[in-house]
Amino acid sequence: MPVLHDLLDTWRPQGRMAGVAISLLLLLLVLTITTFVVSNEPEAFTVQAEQRGKEPIVGSATVNAAVTIGETLLGKTGGYISNDVLPPFAFLDDMPNWEFGALVALRDVSAVMRNHYARSQSQSVEDPDLARAEPQFNFQNDSWLLPATESEYRDGLAYLHAYRERLLDDNDANAQFFARADNLAAWLQVVEKRLGSLSQRLSASVGQVRSNTNLANDPAAQQSTPAPGVVYESTPWLEVDDVFYEARGHVWALLHLFRAVEIDFRNSLERKNAVASLQQIIRELEEAQRPVSSPMVLNGSGFGWVANYSLTMANYVSRANAAVIDLRALLERG
Repeated sequence: MPVLHDLLDTWRPQGRMAGVAISLLLLLLVLTITTFVVSNEPEAFTVQAEQRGKEPIVGSATVNAAVTIGETLLGKTGGYISNDVLPPFAFLDDMPNWEFGALVALRDVSAVMRNHYARSQSQSVEDPDLARAEPQFNFQNDSWLLPATESEYRDGLAYLHAYRERLLDDNDANAQFFARADNLAAWLQVVEKRLGSLSQRLSASVGQVRSNTNLANDPAAQQSTPAPGVVYESTPWLEVDDVFYEARGHVWALLHLFRAVEIDFRNSLERKNAVASLQQIIRELEEAQRPVSSPMVLNGSGFGWVANYSLTMANYVSRANAAVIDLRALLERG
């Protein structure tokens, strides 16, 4: 019996260590699976307009798209994680950057709805619900508590819901959405700058030397501080995937907003013979949303052995941006 007692005393610590090791491995496995699950990008959704009889209600497609973008940010698998402080969410960066890209698109369209789509002219009164919604979406995107980011964005969505309900009410003439070419051009001007910036940042994944064109085309232009004539831009290696997924999120949101434009602004687009230009933008954005087959964002040189996903994304973003510029030019012609 003393021998058996000695064997048991020897086995117990080893058994405890083995149990701890197995528990840690299981925990690591659960965290890894959770990471992959919550990092999946949301699927595209169908953009629909509300009907009044046989005709779509003007503006309802855009409002529905904006609401669904916001609800997807908060309700996708894993929820909104940009402000999470617990593992494994606190260690993720791809999905938070995706969320930020989509959020910027939501902020832009909410501002345009407030300042342009819902106003007939510069001296008209802004819609009260849209005036409350826009500041909510501009709340900081990573506030964990007091107040939490999600609660602020939900308030913004509640105001969008209220605006939509009034828009659908035949007896409420104060809620309007003016689908005019100049209003659409105002949003496109913002989109141009967003896509242009993303294209430059994506291209900088391999480093690029470019001429400083900040004051080009205006001989009287000035800037606050001197700048070199040649500029070298390069995205730090650890930030390449951040820019890539921010672009993916922004393009995902824009794709749905342009599909809404195709519905709400159909008459203006047909009158300007601009439907084909809009459809080309949608095609480029769809191509930019093709699934990523690699578990990591590859960052090879432009003509090297390994692919560069950022340059591929930059190509689609640049082509979409060029099509947006063409569309705005069509809309602004008399």
